[in-house]
Amino acid sequence: MEYRVIRSDRRSMALEITAEGELLVRSPRRATDREIDGFVLAHTAWIEKHLPAVLARRRPPLTAEAERALRDRARADLPARTALWAKRMGIEYTDVAITSARHRFGSCSSKGKICYSFRLMEFPEAVIDYVVVHELAHRRQMNHSRRFYEIVERYLPDYRDRVALMRTFPRSL
Repeated sequence: MEYRVIRSDRRSMALEITAEGELLVRSPRRATDREIDGFVLAHTAWIEKHLPAVLARRRPPLTAEAERALRDRARADLPARTALWAKRMGIEYTDVAITSARHRFGSCSSKGKICYSFRLMEFPEAVIDYVVVHELAHRRQMNHSRRFYEIVERYLPDYRDRVALMRTFPRSL
């Protein structure tokens, strides 16, 4: 079984299956290759159980035309959607930018700039609204504390369902 190892100053080993279907082993620097092989072998059942689900959520890579269409939709929709939710929430921000991020659908800087990946437009509106509200809530709480999620829940009482949908929705690489 093929896998990639990332060694760092951690105490334990961990397995991850990336969105691309790659098996990733996070390991302490001191772990030997033999120990890592044994760890992967001991978790074969977990890998065989979870890998098919990850692969099923993948779509083929975007064509240049499809990417351009998503970028255009993002530029047209996300600034207006952000302004609408910001008004509802009574929150100010400085700017909205569209990025090419692959693993992060949104971010909010301490200066109030909100960035969204154009890939967010592959998701249903319920997920898009969740990401917008999530980033705007960071203007009040720059963390993911209970207080932060209370702000999100005030505007989207079903936010947990939206997060679940986001995690299971197929997306391109």
